[in-house]
Amino acid sequence: MVTPNAQELASRSAEIMWSKDHASKALGMVIDKVAPGSAQVSMRIRDDMVNGWDLCHGGLIASLADSAFALACNSHGIVTVAAGFDITFLESGRLGDTLVAEARQIALRGRSGVYDVTVRNTDTVIAEFRGRSRSLHRPIIQEQR
Repeated sequence: MVTPNAQELASRSAEIMWSKDHASKALGMVIDKVAPGSAQVSMRIRDDMVNGWDLCHGGLIASLADSAFALACNSHGIVTVAAGFDITFLESGRLGDTLVAEARQIALRGRSGVYDVTVRNTDTVIAEFRGRSRSLHRPIIQEQR
């Protein structure tokens, strides 16, 4: 069960981080929800997001997953960055699809974390992403200044 203070910290951390995330916003990403150790972000595929085969560019699917990952791993109120990630594409995204990335914390030990992100179009899994995070030991609330 999520305590009110933990949920408030997750929400406030997301608000602060997202306010400066011009890349995610430029791609039309929207935060659907955030909670301690998890986040959901969605993005509609526009015509400027498709590749030469009329499919969503894989780098943009990875960006969506990375944004959900970032929100999830920063949800504990500590500035945290990516140490790396792997992504497996299972299906293609197409023009007009709305992709949803759901991130969830798998493990958090010391400064290191592991998060899985599933990217879906409705019920179809488009990609599976595994991100590795590293905490910088700085409270996000102080980053607001």
